[in-house]
Amino acid sequence: MVASVAGGVKPTSVFDIEQRFYRQLIAGQQREQGSLPLATELEELVFKLEVEREAAMQRLAKKQQAQALIDSIRNQLVKTLLGELDNHIAKPELFLKDSAISKKQLLLLELISSPQLDLNRLRPVVADIPWLERDLITIVNSPAFVAKRPQGGDIQVNDLKLVLNYIGIDQLRLYIPYYLCRHWLSANPSLVWVNRKVWRYLQLQGVAARALAQLHQQDGILLYSVALMQQLGMSLLLGVAANIYEGFRHTWRREAMAQHDGELHDAVSVCQFPLEQLWPVIAEHSANLCWQVPAALGFADSAPVKLLRERAISMMFTSLSDAAKTLDKSACYAKCLLLEESQQLTFSDKKLLFTYYELSEQEQIRLSGQNFRKTEPV
Repeated sequence: MVASVAGGVKPTSVFDIEQRFYRQLIAGQQREQGSLPLATELEELVFKLEVEREAAMQRLAKKQQAQALIDSIRNQLVKTLLGELDNHIAKPELFLKDSAISKKQLLLLELISSPQLDLNRLRPVVADIPWLERDLITIVNSPAFVAKRPQGGDIQVNDLKLVLNYIGIDQLRLYIPYYLCRHWLSANPSLVWVNRKVWRYLQLQGVAARALAQLHQQDGILLYSVALMQQLGMSLLLGVAANIYEGFRHTWRREAMAQHDGELHDAVSVCQFPLEQLWPVIAEHSANLCWQVPAALGFADSAPVKLLRERAISMMFTSLSDAAKTLDKSACYAKCLLLEESQQLTFSDKKLLFTYYELSEQEQIRLSGQNFRKTEPV
């Protein structure tokens, strides 16, 4: 009976559906539309790399045994990458030097979760994160925001104190986790397409978490922040792995050039980032890295990190706190939306997931009424 799976130790059938989803998210079709904007320079770089790879493939295609060389180089690169990645996983603090996460950013997330949020306490922390300050200034001076100002709408606002006051505490509690978590997604060209998919998945979770929190009178800001942090471990793993991989590829190409070995240089150039081979590592370690890395920065006792740890180590849905259950339900609903979009979810699979995560009829009605196309925090 499907009902017998509700909330207990996760059945294999539920586990298999979720693993299929994550595998598709990471190693599936990459060129999909997403809501993660790309800088013009990154767009140009991605296009340039694809052109260079295609040219190298055409040169190699004219030579016999080229595929054997490519396969050999690819296998060596993957083996070297996995070995180096094991060293990082053994020491979560090693991720910090290669990632975009910092103590100041985590402090901001902790501050906005406080019911007594003080803008005077918030302002110096924001000022110490230049890119975030610029983003918030851009928001206040955007046409949509300017139209809401009571007076002086045509004046550019650059003073951070005024910017924070204009945005207001309630909106800052949404904007700050939104921009911080988006920033944590690696800008490595190898991850452009997968990060677009991951970011959309996180946004859908965020919308669902806010809706369910409102329904159950829970802390919507905390749950929204944690929902966006859900794939922090995955993002860190992918970002660090991509940086390591590109470092090796750069070294090998340089050595090939020094040896005037054009065929070897081309073989290294056409080797793409091995998302498929990384999937088992991500599946095993990403959930724990979500809380281990912030803990290594001294935030083990913060509310978001406690929730991330609870979800990572729990074996049963029924053993979770109410807040953690809401996050699990939000993630379940987001998975179903994306699997349905790609026509990879049957009615019985969806019913099984909803039953295990105990999504009530009232919760389903509330979630079905949300606008999941509009995922920005406004």
